[in-house]
Amino acid sequence: MAPKLSVQAPRGVVMIRPHHFSPNPATAHDNAFQAQDSERTARAIAQAAYDEVSRAADQLVAAGVTVHLFEDETRETPDSVFPNNWFSTHAGGHVALYPMFSPSRRRERRSDIIEMLKHRYRVQDVIDYSGLEQDTVYLEGTGAMVLDHIERVAYAARSNRTNEVALERFCTHFNFEPVVFDAADRGGRPIYHTNVLMCIGTDVCMIGLSAISNPERRAEIAGRFADTGRVLVDLTHAQINAFAGNAIELDSRAGRTLALSSRALRALTPDQLALLVEHVRLLPLDVPTIELAGGSVRCMLAGIHLAPRSTVTHYPDNLPRHASEAASIGI
Repeated sequence: MAPKLSVQAPRGVVMIRPHHFSPNPATAHDNAFQAQDSERTARAIAQAAYDEVSRAADQLVAAGVTVHLFEDETRETPDSVFPNNWFSTHAGGHVALYPMFSPSRRRERRSDIIEMLKHRYRVQDVIDYSGLEQDTVYLEGTGAMVLDHIERVAYAARSNRTNEVALERFCTHFNFEPVVFDAADRGGRPIYHTNVLMCIGTDVCMIGLSAISNPERRAEIAGRFADTGRVLVDLTHAQINAFAGNAIELDSRAGRTLALSSRALRALTPDQLALLVEHVRLLPLDVPTIELAGGSVRCMLAGIHLAPRSTVTHYPDNLPRHASEAASIGI
């Protein structure tokens, strides 16, 4: 008997394949997870990132996940490989567009992706928060927020990229309860995105509790997850640095699948892995070059929580078609 579909786990994703990838110097000052590679040329790094995205997309398709893979051939959007920061999708046919902290990232928003969503899925409205950038108010999508779609809670760590005014506005529109907290790395620096320390699945939650600064808030959040009946996998600072929290549960033909990076998988202990595999199939994706930019698998996958249209008779010529997408949706 196939497992029941979960509102927490999307059945499809949008990915961006960059042709000129590089870690973004404009975001390095508040993203301590970024790194440099002095051993390879810029061209070699870009090619490696292109190959990593290609392999990851193919692995996801092979696992039964619908993948919509878009190309980025420009040089102006070095972080475009992380589309989950500028848009999110929600049950009932809703799409949100977000205000981005770094001006270099605002060019990542793409109308062709939104048009594809409207064409392939039942989209009722698009709520655009990007105008808040003019007021220096930012909320970088499901990087800034980790959403519990089952309990309707939006968890958010305060940072330059997570403004509580924007969060409250989002939660009002989309019927989430905001839970805001301070989180810092081992050196005391604020963690730039919530989704590097927390992953919420249907039956499990991976979270770096030690990164939550206030002990009372830490206990409250742990208690919330315990009350939902989820298995809690507590991550150390070293595991957070290895992107173990930057994972995403997906629905696939094989059942619930946890996509995470190979580096994240290696960082988990045997006991933690044993807890996870009771509830999800693990799908490691090898993306070490992408991780130089300070994000990992969760950041690369913008989940689609929309109902597909029953028939699609025409695929517009101006939208990309890629073998991975064709294989997953039967065109």
